[in-house]
Amino acid sequence: MKISVILPAKNEVEGLARTLPKLRAFMPDAEIIVVDDGSTDETAAVARQHGAQVLSTPYSMGNGAAIKRGAREAAGDVLVFMDADGQHDPAFIPELLKRLEQGYDMVVGARNAAGQANVGRGLANSLYNRLASWMTGHEVADLTSGFRAVRADRFREFLHLLPNGFSYPTTSTMAFFRSAYPVTYVPIPVTKRIGTNSHIRPLRDGVRFLLIIFKIATLYSPLKLFAPTAISFGLLGVGYYGWTFAHYGRFTNMSALLLSAAVIVFLIGLVSEQITALTYRRDL
Repeated sequence: MKISVILPAKNEVEGLARTLPKLRAFMPDAEIIVVDDGSTDETAAVARQHGAQVLSTPYSMGNGAAIKRGAREAAGDVLVFMDADGQHDPAFIPELLKRLEQGYDMVVGARNAAGQANVGRGLANSLYNRLASWMTGHEVADLTSGFRAVRADRFREFLHLLPNGFSYPTTSTMAFFRSAYPVTYVPIPVTKRIGTNSHIRPLRDGVRFLLIIFKIATLYSPLKLFAPTAISFGLLGVGYYGWTFAHYGRFTNMSALLLSAAVIVFLIGLVSEQITALTYRRDL
């Protein structure tokens, strides 16, 4: 079984200088691919000095775009994704691979609370995990971890779904669950990233995190999101109608609006469910 390790990197000279020697020590026979996402420093040169294959882009396309580029070029039967900033310890890769040998198609390195970038990110990730667990019916220990091992053929099925930005872990995890490909988690410690060049911006990413919540639902089962919303509108409409009828003896425009919204939201959810089913249909 050939292993390809893919590291998306943007201005990660110091992180790569620490990560690549350890990675080569633990995975001497693995194909190591560093995807240089439009770096303005010596990221590509440092990666080549440590024997990695380098894929460079003339400008930054995003973390997800780097992952897709690396997955297309990799020759391995198994793809291992990890950050290039020194947070992920290559010593845990054999544990991820061991779980693949047990029959799983995706194995994710799950961080604990100490491994989160800050309190806000930790709370957001906890919310994602709970929502994803409810949607899938399986315990999701870390939905947004970028340290994972997957079977290459399975992962490439969903390249067209992956965004070019930062939410590729969310999308790929929900896609695997939706397609009934088994996923499991391995607890891992995470060290502090090297450098201060964080690519996270609180205001912009606050909106992005909200969109991820909706993406989680729509990627797996839209009706689980739309049906409760439709029922809520329906109950509000019936309740408001009962109140206005008791006090004024008539059916109001607001009641009609709420009941209509319930029907519309439910139908949107139904159509979305069918579109989702077609998205994951495989041509055999």
